Amino acid sequence: MGRLCLLLVLFHLSWSSSSYVPPASSHLCLPHQRAALLQFKKSISIDCPPWHVSYPKTETWNKSTDCCSWDGVKCDELTGHVIDIDLSDSCLTGSLFANANNSLFRINGSVSSPFHLHGLQRLNLAANNFSGAIPSELFTEFVSLTHLDLSYSGFSGLIPYQISLLSSLVSLDLSQNSDTFNLRFDGQGFDMLTRNLTKLRNLVLDYVDMSDVAATSFLNLTSSLQHLSLPNCQLHGEFPSHVFLLPNLKHIDLSWNGNLTGYLPQTNWSSGLESLSLNYCGGFRGSIPASFGNLTQILSIELSGNLFQGHIPDVFGNLTKLTSLSSSHCNLSGPLPLTMFNLTKITSLDLSYNHFHGPVDRIQMLSSIQYVDLSSNDFDGPVDQIQMPSSIQYVDLSSNYFDGPLPDSIFDLVNLTSLRLSSNNLSGVIKSDMLSKLTSLEVLDLSDNRLLSLSTSGNGVNYSFPQLQNVVFSGCSVRQFPNFFRTSNLVALDLSNNMISGGISKWEAQGWEELLGLDLSYNFLTTIEQFPGKKLWILNLHSNLLKGPILSTCLNLQISNPELTEVSISENKLTGNIPSSICGWTALMLLDLSRNSLSGTIPECLGNFSYYLGFVDLQMNNLSGKIPDSFMDSLLSQLFLNDNRLEGLVPPSLANSSKLEILNLGNNMLTDRFPHWLASVPSLQILILRSNRFYGSLPHSMVSTNFSALRMIDLSGNEFTGPLPTKLFRNFRAMTDKPKERLSDLAQYGLDGTDGIYHGIEDYHISVNVTTKRLELALTKTLDIFVSLDLSNNRFSGRIPEDVGQLIYLQMLNFSHNNFTGPIPESFGNLVALESLDLSSNELSGRIPSQMSKLTFLEVLNLSGNNLVGPIPHGNQFDTFDNDSYSGNLGLCGLPLSKQCMNRTEAKPPAPLVVEHEGSKIPFFWKVVMMGYGSGVVIGLSLGYIVFVTGRPWWFVRMFERDLQYKFIKWIQRIKPKRN
Repeated sequence: MGRLCLLLVLFHLSWSSSSYVPPASSHLCLPHQRAALLQFKKSISIDCPPWHVSYPKTETWNKSTDCCSWDGVKCDELTGHVIDIDLSDSCLTGSLFANANNSLFRINGSVSSPFHLHGLQRLNLAANNFSGAIPSELFTEFVSLTHLDLSYSGFSGLIPYQISLLSSLVSLDLSQNSDTFNLRFDGQGFDMLTRNLTKLRNLVLDYVDMSDVAATSFLNLTSSLQHLSLPNCQLHGEFPSHVFLLPNLKHIDLSWNGNLTGYLPQTNWSSGLESLSLNYCGGFRGSIPASFGNLTQILSIELSGNLFQGHIPDVFGNLTKLTSLSSSHCNLSGPLPLTMFNLTKITSLDLSYNHFHGPVDRIQMLSSIQYVDLSSNDFDGPVDQIQMPSSIQYVDLSSNYFDGPLPDSIFDLVNLTSLRLSSNNLSGVIKSDMLSKLTSLEVLDLSDNRLLSLSTSGNGVNYSFPQLQNVVFSGCSVRQFPNFFRTSNLVALDLSNNMISGGISKWEAQGWEELLGLDLSYNFLTTIEQFPGKKLWILNLHSNLLKGPILSTCLNLQISNPELTEVSISENKLTGNIPSSICGWTALMLLDLSRNSLSGTIPECLGNFSYYLGFVDLQMNNLSGKIPDSFMDSLLSQLFLNDNRLEGLVPPSLANSSKLEILNLGNNMLTDRFPHWLASVPSLQILILRSNRFYGSLPHSMVSTNFSALRMIDLSGNEFTGPLPTKLFRNFRAMTDKPKERLSDLAQYGLDGTDGIYHGIEDYHISVNVTTKRLELALTKTLDIFVSLDLSNNRFSGRIPEDVGQLIYLQMLNFSHNNFTGPIPESFGNLVALESLDLSSNELSGRIPSQMSKLTFLEVLNLSGNNLVGPIPHGNQFDTFDNDSYSGNLGLCGLPLSKQCMNRTEAKPPAPLVVEHEGSKIPFFWKVVMMGYGSGVVIGLSLGYIVFVTGRPWWFVRMFERDLQYKFIKWIQRIKPKRN
């Protein structure tokens, strides 16, 4: 039948419950109910995956046995009526109910009428794989339900309003998987539920989308409520404090609703509360109330990731049943109250990322403690004063101010599985015989303790470390590979940022066969005889002294693992070519071989051997030949091929890379027209083609194309010609509106290693060189927000389009060393975010727009080498620029130049001594020379020079101004016929 007919079963159960009394027999099951259940089994779809450990409960259903004895079925012992159906985790698939017109729903040829009779009380369909919405019939026909569990069942869509008809409901669970959010309540539906379900004691809605629900709806929750679970429901607004005071409340979980705010009530808490979780709501604030001391039954308190502040109250010592306390990532401060060390039943304590300080030497009093995280606080003092109880399994005291050597007592904690003491001021040497006592240790993180080192003595091989999997010893004083690693089964090893020199030999790589992640970056390694392990996912050898053709020898022969996800061997001295064997790394996400001396061509497979390859950096090598034209639609987002010797065209197949965000092809020998087809890449944000051999004009067809995400463009140092398309800049919406697109987080491509120790790519820093503020800078942290346009050192001509002034989020604009003519657009006064403007070495004329004095962020201005005239604007940033900003513009005047303007009170160009006819080409200099025409050429030239340079004496100018204008015009009129 293909579709499920459970509704028929339930209808039969309700109809039979009041119309049939079983005979005196050992079989209690009512015939109609048994027939309906068997019909349901016949029509149901079952699909169990291979890994499924349970079995479909309907397998025990057959007509020869009493249905009350079937798995998942319970009956009333007196009447035989089925009152409970539990088909949880039974591999049920498909739609829950068939259409009501289906013959299965008809009795004697018509739809049965007594469907509203009550009988079934409990229904559990959890952990199945249904599809579609929850049918409203489930609620309209079975109003006698007291317990309904549809959790993790695959339903989607809006929860029907009819759920509010289940007025007898005591327990409701509609929670779903964390990665779906397919089931949702709207505001009206949830408001009806809270008003009508007055008997509700348990309400579990984990991961149900409640973004349309107003926080005020929770004011209607019934006082009978005992368990309220709403984690990650996208709740927002201020949560009513009244809910915390419900008299019967025992458990409340509002965690991971990042936009939920509120306060904890200061009084009248329910004394029966057993657990409270507000983890990572983000907006709960205020102090932790002293009334917490009345919660004598509480077992767990989770307040992490909020805005609480102040001290932990002393009354916490009254919570003698407390087993777990988490208040990390808040603003709590002060010393830990001494009463906290009376919590003898506590097993987990997380107070990380706060501002606690003072002694923590009483931790040993917490005799049952197993998990302690006090990282990222302000605790200080000798670490050997901290004594731990023998029961402890997890210790994190990282990012504090502890100093001194590790105490011997810490190596007696035989149950310890994780020890994290990074970013302190620890010192001394960790010896293998000390670590060997920690027989349960799996994770060891002692990174960023500059005075701490590992023993390299030969007796380390005499000890075994069978449980040790993750070792992070970055940023310490390690000079050699410790011997005891050879007797461990490491999965992740981080020895980066140390002083290890020499090479990796076959002997030293023993014990690393199971490694998934290896980070040896920022050391002084020179050779590699043996690449560690054959199961690597992440290999980071960045910033060492490795040299020679390692890629085409060791790497080519020894690493063939198709699961390899990240390879970084940048900033070394590698030579040789890039081997084609990388084409076998089909799971690769990051490839960084930049800043070496690699030569040869790029393997043809670069653009298509791994769909997951998101980051490729081959910049600053000696690679030659053409860029492979083999790019497919993949996760490629950042491609750096700059500073090589690449030739030819920009490969058109790059248009297939729909996720591409950064393309840097600068400083090569590419010869091509502008690749306007890149407009089809919707996510492209940064395009760098600088210092190549691009030629031709920017096509007018670009006006109609879409570069809406582009916010950094560098076409400098090429051979582009012609005028700029007038409306081109209207397409650069990322420069006209507040940038909405951010560069993809590289962590999405990386490996978050076992126990979160090895983070790989998520800490990877990318950079792009830009020329701004007269300097070439490498942008790293600011790359995500920088907006720039560089067309310098080309042969563009014509006027600068007014539309450039619409790019109001521009921070750097460089049009220097072109052939632009005409005035500086007045619209440049709109570029309020501009920090650097270079228009030098063009043929610009006219005045500097006074509107540009509004550019209050402008730090560097270069207008030199043009034909600008008139007064220099003053005020704001213009009062800070020196002569160099204006050199070569002989017609400019005013500060900072020594040349004064003729009219100091007005921001107008100096009035000409002679009125010119339109189109006159006689320079101002010769106008003044004509003043001396009747007195001799020498006097005239001298006078012209003085007036031109100084604009003085003013009395001389005023005396002759009117008379000479008249005489000069008459003279011009006389000589015109002669010239003709």
